[in-house]
Amino acid sequence: MLRLRSLPLLLLTALPLCSFAADKNPAARPFVVRDLVNLERVSEPSLSRDGKMVVFSLRQTDYAANRGVTSLWIRNLATRDLAPPKRLLAEGMAGNSPAFSPDGSSVYFISSKSGSDQVWRQPIAGGAAVQVTNYPLDVGNFKLAPDGMSLALSMDVFADCKDLACTKMKLDVTAASKVKGVLFDKLFIRHWDAWADGRRSQLFAAALDADGKAATPVLVSRGIDGDVPSEPFGDASEYNFSPDGKTLAFDARIAGTSEPWSTNFDVFIAPADGTSMPRNLTTANKAWDAAPVFSADGKTLYYRAMKHPAFEADRFALMAMDLKSGATREIDPAWDRSADGITLSADGKTIYTTSDDMGDHALFAIDIASGAAKKIAGGGTLGGFDLAGDTLAFTRANFKSPDQLFVARADGSAVRQVTHNNEDRLKDVAFGDYEQFSFAGWNGETVHGFVIKPWNYQEGKKYPVAFLIHGGPQGSWTNEFHYRWNPQTYAGQGYAVVEIDFHGSTGYGQVFTDAISQHWGDRPLEDLQKGWAAALQKYPFLDGGNACALGASYGGTMIYWIAGNWSQPWKCLVAHDGVFDNRMMGYSTEELWFTEHEFGGTPWENQEGYERFSPIEHVKDWRVPMLVVHSQNDLRIPVEQGIAAFTALQRKGIESKYLYFPNENHWILKPQDSVLWHDTVNAWLKAHTQAAQ
Repeated sequence: MLRLRSLPLLLLTALPLCSFAADKNPAARPFVVRDLVNLERVSEPSLSRDGKMVVFSLRQTDYAANRGVTSLWIRNLATRDLAPPKRLLAEGMAGNSPAFSPDGSSVYFISSKSGSDQVWRQPIAGGAAVQVTNYPLDVGNFKLAPDGMSLALSMDVFADCKDLACTKMKLDVTAASKVKGVLFDKLFIRHWDAWADGRRSQLFAAALDADGKAATPVLVSRGIDGDVPSEPFGDASEYNFSPDGKTLAFDARIAGTSEPWSTNFDVFIAPADGTSMPRNLTTANKAWDAAPVFSADGKTLYYRAMKHPAFEADRFALMAMDLKSGATREIDPAWDRSADGITLSADGKTIYTTSDDMGDHALFAIDIASGAAKKIAGGGTLGGFDLAGDTLAFTRANFKSPDQLFVARADGSAVRQVTHNNEDRLKDVAFGDYEQFSFAGWNGETVHGFVIKPWNYQEGKKYPVAFLIHGGPQGSWTNEFHYRWNPQTYAGQGYAVVEIDFHGSTGYGQVFTDAISQHWGDRPLEDLQKGWAAALQKYPFLDGGNACALGASYGGTMIYWIAGNWSQPWKCLVAHDGVFDNRMMGYSTEELWFTEHEFGGTPWENQEGYERFSPIEHVKDWRVPMLVVHSQNDLRIPVEQGIAAFTALQRKGIESKYLYFPNENHWILKPQDSVLWHDTVNAWLKAHTQAAQ
């Protein structure tokens, strides 16, 4: 059992990633949650092939309707005037997932304008958008063939149905039936936030006629007992056309009876006309193979691959396969980062990919011949990006700015900002300055963290502290503008914020990430304790006796663990969707590969592994006031975990509250629910801490 104890003098290093600045506006106001939920969100940049135009998605909040509305905007990059981007779609038409036609004359996208999600096409020159697909089922995502003459697209269908109408009929019959009972005979019975209904996401291809309308689709992933793309977060990056448009490559996990405890995704190829069954190219690797991309000559297939089966947080290496011989090689064995995706340079010699990196989420260029990696863009968190010739478009955010769209040369030079969304809304907001620091953590190894000052910081004063703990646990506090756990919302309430990237965090090498598995309660706790001591030593404005700790997912689990193992510094605790009982988590979560890897087997094979760091074992030592938050549709960490923790708190007579969301999942997504969440959490912190003197 680890507790805060007297610690030796710690190695402290201020890092150049970011630093405290002095740019205060005397008329400034704090950043608050109502700012956060109403910000415009820029994403999904897509370039025309000549690199002269960029289209992107812009999400705006309809607060009264309690939802976001996404549309498409466009900017002509050939002009360097100050004209802002303009709306591409007509007022009132929503759309997302933009992709230019090969000739740059149109943008394809997904819209629900017709009453279901279908592919549409908007001419750049103007005029009404044209509906491309008109199927009885929603289109999940799509990709345009290189010649623009066909589409690949995904739809959820029943395996025993021979056409889309059959699936639609079955859904209508089920919806109309008064019998709601469902009989299952294998897992998954539910996943993320939805119960299984027997459908699978499958890959189809459809030719486009002379009028640009999609023909009857053909099933490409024929015989695949699995989801293409993967559920629940798969997208069109998981499949790609060959250069001639005649073949599709995709990844899939064959379900069978082992789907919930397997990460064995494989790469398949199949003819785009559906005339033969898909062929598995990566049967030798029992771990995760993903996101295949053809070389320009069609002779090589690039993809990402993990090495360790049943481990979702393993490093994704970049792989090259000779399609004639089947020979494979790892491109980047010396690059100790995990590739997020694959985008090829115009000359086919370089792979562009993003990855967590020392508190950034940065863009890298990987030389295919040598494996050498070069950081192209950092300084925050890069979201989506696209590459066309020598033009690079990307979105970037940091602790002080939501995502904005930038363009640059392919080598990362000549960067210029394209969007300036939210500048008027935030012009009088004072964000808390921030700095990254490091210290000697578990095993004497270097660990990093961030400190964010309160918005109204004054030299010489001490400020209450919000100590934030990230989830995953294989995640990271990157320099980003988060829409759920944004440190500026606490800085805006007058708190200083401390965040620690404990062992298990991503972006510091795979060994560092691996260190948390089967060590949920010792190594990361030691890092958090030493990080807390290091921050107090380095930053005298932190009021160490006037602090609350907060976390979600694994961070919520750590809050429960802290309650019984490190309670002394904290005035209050906030646990959102955390694991309270590891053993029951192993029986009730959906993705069993996660718990079985993290705790060393199944709950009946290794009971001690589940109980060793289970918060439920230390409830007798709980004494700090706690706010528990949990949602009904969280199927990753079922709602009973939060209820059980609240029951323990109430039964022990500890001051506590339980905030319950009947319609949210593992995340709080609806704008008005987010406001309630933040208002409740802020009131809890205020009730247990004293304002700065």
